[in-house]
Amino acid sequence: MVDLRDEADGNGGAGAADPAGSAVGLHRVLEPRGVLPQAAHRLDTDPRIRPDEVRVRVERLNLDAASYRQLRTEHGDDYAALRRAVLKIVEERGKMHNPVTGSGGMLVGVVEEAGPASPLGLKPGDRIATLVSLTLTPLAITDGLARWDGRSEQVPAEGHAILFARSIAAVLPDDLPTPLALSVMDVCGAPALTHRVVAERVRRGAPPVVAVLGGAGKSGSLSLAAARRAGAARTVGLVPDERERRLLEDAGLADAVVVADARDPVAVAEALGEPADVTVVCVDVPGCEHGAILGTAQGGTVVFFSMATSFSAAALGAEGLAADVTMLIGNGYVPGHAEMALDLLRSVPGVRALFTARSGHGSAE
Repeated sequence: MVDLRDEADGNGGAGAADPAGSAVGLHRVLEPRGVLPQAAHRLDTDPRIRPDEVRVRVERLNLDAASYRQLRTEHGDDYAALRRAVLKIVEERGKMHNPVTGSGGMLVGVVEEAGPASPLGLKPGDRIATLVSLTLTPLAITDGLARWDGRSEQVPAEGHAILFARSIAAVLPDDLPTPLALSVMDVCGAPALTHRVVAERVRRGAPPVVAVLGGAGKSGSLSLAAARRAGAARTVGLVPDERERRLLEDAGLADAVVVADARDPVAVAEALGEPADVTVVCVDVPGCEHGAILGTAQGGTVVFFSMATSFSAAALGAEGLAADVTMLIGNGYVPGHAEMALDLLRSVPGVRALFTARSGHGSAE
């Protein structure tokens, strides 16, 4: 049995006397002590690793969509200010944990050192993507983000990060450009959970109608493809404007594409027409909870994948609407999620086309 409360000594760092470490990273928490790294205000970024840790040389961060949107909204086109804001967060917290959105992102890097007791199966030289949030990953930046122009959520960076025994990482595939693979892995939990939810209904003999709010985005397009693969009776993609409609229609991932502001509950319900059995929320702006609930049939399921979701608004909104719906939090991890998302990218031309249209990365580096 793993002792999750195995603590470091008063120094709080990786170099403390007790070599056993903690599978979930408790020894890296500087304040407040006793909470898990995700809930911590500040983490220890000491590059010295314990036997069950891995140190990664950082190459690129991928800020999650909600965090990047919030930072861009706050700083506009002042990209120097945007860069300083990200640096300040990382320097103060020892991790990338946006205090406004509560979200972070993920990273790509090269394994520098793997402790002999690490269960992750990584070795020095492996080029990996971390599949755990930057909100719980000890991170130090050493180049001042000098190569980041601020115009994209993908951030070239130098520094190091620490993975714990309970972290998740995947070796990057050789056949895809790094920015493209990173974009896919950043949202790979969405299609995996969508597939699971739809497949369960299909096994019960009730193939569902699936609506995806934000269907032309990264997680949305993958979720539509996953729903179709799992046997959905019909798929509907909801998008905010005509440009997004054209993108999604050209990709051929949905049986129907409708336009509405996902923050307007009545507009969402009217655009969808018949309520969906499964509604997947992949919109990176606040205020989409009630539209998703109103657009879902009684006895249906709503899956929230956006870090902009207010779960109190969702719970109270469902109560106020007398909506008998199951609401799931997409936590970003389902066994095999990275492999499924990459397979969808490779095997479904519409997914690859949408990702390429958005990122411009279409061939292997």
